[in-house]
Amino acid sequence: MSRPVPLFWHVFAVNAVLLGVLAALLLLSPVEIHAPVRPTQAVTVLVALTVTLVANAVLLRHALAPLDRLAERMEMVDLLRPGQRLAVQPDAEINRVVLAFNGMLDRLEDERRESGRRILAAQEAERVGIARDLHDEVGQLLTGVLLHLDAIAGRAPAERSELEGTKQSVRNALDEVRRISRELRPEVLETLGLASALTELTTSFGRMSGVRVERRFDPTLPALDPGVELAVYRIAQEGLTNVARHAQASEVTVSLDADDHTVVLRVVDDGRGFGDAPKEQGGLRGMRERALLIGATLTVRPASPRGTEVRLEVPAVRPAAAEVA
Repeated sequence: MSRPVPLFWHVFAVNAVLLGVLAALLLLSPVEIHAPVRPTQAVTVLVALTVTLVANAVLLRHALAPLDRLAERMEMVDLLRPGQRLAVQPDAEINRVVLAFNGMLDRLEDERRESGRRILAAQEAERVGIARDLHDEVGQLLTGVLLHLDAIAGRAPAERSELEGTKQSVRNALDEVRRISRELRPEVLETLGLASALTELTTSFGRMSGVRVERRFDPTLPALDPGVELAVYRIAQEGLTNVARHAQASEVTVSLDADDHTVVLRVVDDGRGFGDAPKEQGGLRGMRERALLIGATLTVRPASPRGTEVRLEVPAVRPAAAEVA
């Protein structure tokens, strides 16, 4: 395969050919230039100059078209949507720039995935630490307050009715601390799996938000890597949080479906939707980053007839069926 002509020499050749043709026309044509210049001679020169400039513009536009495509792709590229590459043409002299650009995207995507993993690992470690402190420190402190109030009520029966209201407030606070601790550190996910963890999450969400929740979980879900299950759980959690904060919905459906190649999480509400397009910031951006780290595809789109659908498609490999002897 012949080596592509560098862009510099390609542009140089275009201009050299045009100048050569113009010089040949001046040498070989019968046109003469007098001083002062006659009108017909001026028109001839202007026509020749115009034709030369137009031909030069057309040829240079064709030569520099790959640079225009490269600039457009560089403006459109989004590292949260990997795999965007500029097509390589076998005979294009711009291939060196194209290949360098594609290689740069490879490096940036690898670095972003690695930094994203480190950031999310640090976040999960911090969540676990906060959950442990809430459970062990704040939870035990509130439990001690309840026991102390019981002791006071035993010594002062006349104040029992007033103390009961205080004890109920402490119990509510203790329940809230335990709920936050569970959301920060989903122990059910580690012990009972993704479906059970999502069941607990949606039950708590429905109780706290007042939104009716419908669950549809495929009983044949394949086993997923613990890191993948955690990412799916967090994306479902963030999706439900967005429903509670922004959707003004009365019902939300959370489903998990599976086939031979993918596990699909869907969070669909009947709220007000997001207008023309969701804003790529905050929670939605965090969801996309989690999806990127596990090689999944996240789609946020309007639901039918109204509301919003969050759809996560996770690659899954089912174990081969055991042979029957």
